[in-house]
Amino acid sequence: MLRVWQQVKGLVDAGVVARLRVEAGDARSSEQNEKMWAMLADIARQVEWYGQWLTAEEWKHVFSSALEKQRVVPALEGGGFVVLGVSTRRQSKRWFSDMFELMYAFGSERNVRWSAPAWMVEAGR
Repeated sequence: MLRVWQQVKGLVDAGVVARLRVEAGDARSSEQNEKMWAMLADIARQVEWYGQWLTAEEWKHVFSSALEKQRVVPALEGGGFVVLGVSTRRQSKRWFSDMFELMYAFGSERNVRWSAPAWMVEAGR
């Protein structure tokens, strides 16, 4: 941490505008990751989105975009648009909790039947 501070201080002292973002919190657990993919698979199997069936991966982008208010930029060669995504790999347990709440609310509005990852069934959760 001291090394990071020294680097940032050196940049600021040199007149460089710097932005430092420090996030506290535990990283996601393997159980949260497994739960996310189970929920995304349930939604992908049961919800048609504006006439299209999305994959679990595509649904992940939809939900993470809703949480992060991501940006959309023009694609290269004028070929449409690109949503600048967020990596779920680096998110905290708190972020995943918010994501699950959003997914549960969305699923509830669309009568999604939730399956559970094996570890949840075994643990009686």
